[in-house]
Amino acid sequence: QVQLVESGGGLVQAGGSLRLSCAASGRTSSNYAMGWFRQAPGKERELVAAISRSGGRTSYADSVKGRFTISRDNAKNTMYLQMNSLKVEDTAVYYCAATEAVGPRTSQIAYNYWGQGTQVSVSS
Repeated sequence: QVQLVESGGGLVQAGGSLRLSCAASGRTSSNYAMGWFRQAPGKERELVAAISRSGGRTSYADSVKGRFTISRDNAKNTMYLQMNSLKVEDTAVYYCAATEAVGPRTSQIAYNYWGQGTQVSVSS
C-alpha cells in the first residue's frame, strides 16, 4: 500500500502560480501511476492531470492544458503539479491519487489510493 499527503495549497490571485506536492510513503511511488484530481463546491471530482510510473507519459484535462504541468521525482517519492496563470474557476480541493497501472489513467475509478486533499483558492 501507499499513503499520500498533499501540500502546497493556498490562496492566490488570478494570474498567479502555485505548486502542489504529493508525498508518497509506504510502497515506493515508482510502482504507481499517479494523478491529480480536483473537486469544486457543488461539482463532481474531475481529473486535472495524470502521469505514468516513469513520468514519461502525461495526460491533461483540456481546461488546464498549457497552464498546468504534472511531474514526479521517484527518487523523492513525490509528485508535483505546477499551476500557472491560475483562474478563479481553478478554485477547488485538489487530491492526489495512485494506481497500480503503468500508464497515466484519466478515470478516477482506476485509482486505489487517495490523499486527503489540499485547498486551492483563486481570487479575482
